[in-house]
Amino acid sequence: MSQSFWDHLDELRSVLIRIIVVSVLSAIVVFAFKEEVFGFILAPAHSDFVTYGLLDKVSGETSNFNLQMINTQLAAQFSVHVKMSVVIGMIVVSPYILYMLFVFVSPALYSNERRATRIYSIFGYVMFMLGVALSYYMIFPLTIRFLGDYHVSETIENVITLESYIDVLVLLTLAMGIVFELPLLCLLFAKIGLLTSAFMKEHRRHAFVLLLVVSAVITPTGDAFTLLVVSLPIYLLYEMSVWLVKLVNK
Repeated sequence: MSQSFWDHLDELRSVLIRIIVVSVLSAIVVFAFKEEVFGFILAPAHSDFVTYGLLDKVSGETSNFNLQMINTQLAAQFSVHVKMSVVIGMIVVSPYILYMLFVFVSPALYSNERRATRIYSIFGYVMFMLGVALSYYMIFPLTIRFLGDYHVSETIENVITLESYIDVLVLLTLAMGIVFELPLLCLLFAKIGLLTSAFMKEHRRHAFVLLLVVSAVITPTGDAFTLLVVSLPIYLLYEMSVWLVKLVNK
């Protein structure tokens, strides 16, 4: 039996309430594990971080990089704790959120559409998490290591505020997660006939310039080094998208 508009609205409200409840509970759990969570968040600020160890092995040198941080506002540490608990809690329960949204829309889809939606949702989630991981383990550490050791004068010492560190981490990580959805978008456009691999190859130079602009927009620090570190994986994503679109065209 078909449902009325108000029945669908009630069902949507029920789904949203469940998502909110689960997200809040997840944030509370993350909030309770403060030591473990911030040990993970602040790890790139210290020389024993895994990325720095690999760089030291490649270069044959031992770095003593340790980013000094301070807190300048009375409630800043508590607000940062709450903020990161919400962000990490949302990331943790994101598979459940995707599942609930799929459950809501699946009755309106055909069986082949449900299968395709399931595959695209999993692919999109995996790509988002890859972007998050790449930012945390490569782009963000290289950025703060470069900028944290950069001096215009030896008489000026770099002391970074906690909020500045967290803002750059969150912005860069979420931005890279979103940018990693590029292959999924190209795949969807190719499926509906709006994009071909020949078109992407022909306009590769234009795409490269556009990707540089996107990299500059999402780069929180504005320096050339971070721009290079961000733009390289985005360009590799573009080449991956060309390959995926080519498979769809065939």
